[in-house]
Amino acid sequence: MPSALPAGDPVPADGTLPETALAELGQRSFGFYVHVPFCTVRCGYCDFNTYTAEELGPVGGAPGASRATYAEAAITEVRRARAVLGDVDLPVSTVFFGGGTPTLLSAADLGSVVAAIAAEFGLADDAEVTTESNPDSVALWDLEELRAVGINRLSFGMQSSVDHVLKVLDRTHDPLRVPAAVQWARQAGFDNVSLDLIYGTPGESVADWEASVEAALACAPDHVSAYSLIVEDGTALARQVRRGELPMPDEDDLADKYQLADERFEAAGLGWYEVSNWSTGPATRCRHNLLYWTGADWWGVGPGAHSHVGGVRWWNVKHPAAYADRLAADRSPAHARELLGQEDRRVEQVLLELRLRDGLPVNVLDRAGRAAVGGLVADGLLTIASERLVLTPRGRLLADAVVRDLLP
Repeated sequence: MPSALPAGDPVPADGTLPETALAELGQRSFGFYVHVPFCTVRCGYCDFNTYTAEELGPVGGAPGASRATYAEAAITEVRRARAVLGDVDLPVSTVFFGGGTPTLLSAADLGSVVAAIAAEFGLADDAEVTTESNPDSVALWDLEELRAVGINRLSFGMQSSVDHVLKVLDRTHDPLRVPAAVQWARQAGFDNVSLDLIYGTPGESVADWEASVEAALACAPDHVSAYSLIVEDGTALARQVRRGELPMPDEDDLADKYQLADERFEAAGLGWYEVSNWSTGPATRCRHNLLYWTGADWWGVGPGAHSHVGGVRWWNVKHPAAYADRLAADRSPAHARELLGQEDRRVEQVLLELRLRDGLPVNVLDRAGRAAVGGLVADGLLTIASERLVLTPRGRLLADAVVRDLLP
């Protein structure tokens, strides 16, 4: 089952935010993350807050715990967001439907949530509206409907092109479905398509990974995300590893596969802009994820969704039925929150912005951090350009160690 939520501090019943947080509204980009918690099957490596119909059981028909009524609950939270944030002019620059499998909802339902966000806040003229999708959850007509309701970016969960690797990950799609889905997306009018890959699955050889990278590139995506497999506590994969049925991912193997992917992506015209993300250029970077990496503001809609506004971070109750019950009672669905102090925000800026190709401003570091820069440059882990620190290719492999040196 999904991991537990942190405890945090109590949230007022109406979700009111401190005046200090509201005072910062409009100073940074603002987006919406909409969590859709439904999946047809649970992947063994996944610890996201997702539920199959079997796991929801009898409450699957309850408001908010049912696919049929979920959009209504989400729209209720969008309206609550408007009430909490007040009447400040706050056009939405990005909307991201994640999950779960958002495309298990109808295009009409996803479109109704986009329409509610537009009605309450307004969408920026160039707003990026993304939905994640499993390749086997959509066909051409589904993608045409998604494009018609205002979604303009797709992120397909490819993960691998190798059958035995997909089996270990409990992925159910046929690898041949991926190029078909990308082709259908192009036919439907999408000019921003991303593929997600995972490397380091137990039993995956370097040749397997190379085949997956080449299969992804053959689809000519505009964006690729490639993440190393993490064995999360509480997942089926973690239990298999603990029982000795599968080995833990090997760090040297992960490094080799990252380097292979980076070289192939760069050669194909996909440049890195974040440690685990590559795109054809600035216009095809995931602007929603850039909100997270640059400390901007977003409202997370849905059970277990996290939000951040002006140094206040909060997270919703996990279960879809409990989430919907809170909204039906005209209460905030937030489970708890934390107020970030200036030092907390500085530390997070170092952790996140250092991962970006645009780099971290040197002046964000404290005295001890600045003293460490020279050694990291000498070791070939960092470069300095325009008073910003940028990870080298080797530095990207050792990003966590670099951060530890910069935040002694």
